[in-house]
Amino acid sequence: MKKLEDYVISIPDFPKKGIIFRDITGILQDPDGFALAVDSLKKMLEGVEFDVVVGAEARGFLFASPVAYELHKPMVPIRKKGKLPRATVEESYELEYGHATLEMHKDAIRPGQKVVIVDDLMATGGTAEAMIRLVESLGGQVVKLCFLMELAGLKGRERLSQYSIDCAIRYEGA
Repeated sequence: MKKLEDYVISIPDFPKKGIIFRDITGILQDPDGFALAVDSLKKMLEGVEFDVVVGAEARGFLFASPVAYELHKPMVPIRKKGKLPRATVEESYELEYGHATLEMHKDAIRPGQKVVIVDDLMATGGTAEAMIRLVESLGGQVVKLCFLMELAGLKGRERLSQYSIDCAIRYEGA
């Protein structure tokens, strides 16, 4: 049986020289790989008490949605600025290659709700940190962060050390 990392395609020098891009389309294109990914994320949540699954645009949607569906929980999308139609809260943050702003509907999280964040990748932790700030600004409590992959060399885990973090695949470098 294949392991989850067997489905990830490593692309050297993308998007720029010296970077190894971890491409998840190999997971998505294979029903067994996709099932393994979703099952791995669901397993991370065994015994965790939570109310809502949050996923960020765009690749986070691919994994947060089936996890929420399988566990019969609501899924709250966090999107890039300007994509949500109702009143939002926003959070700007630094990326490895620039900056971005994320938004979430103001009514997406109720005070006291326990929230799980599901995403495809933890690198520097900047995106996850912005999502946490959005959730907390609405009174939610982040109880777990679940990632498909972790680039340990970029030290996102250290940045988010006050939170419970789980990753299915850990790459030691960047």
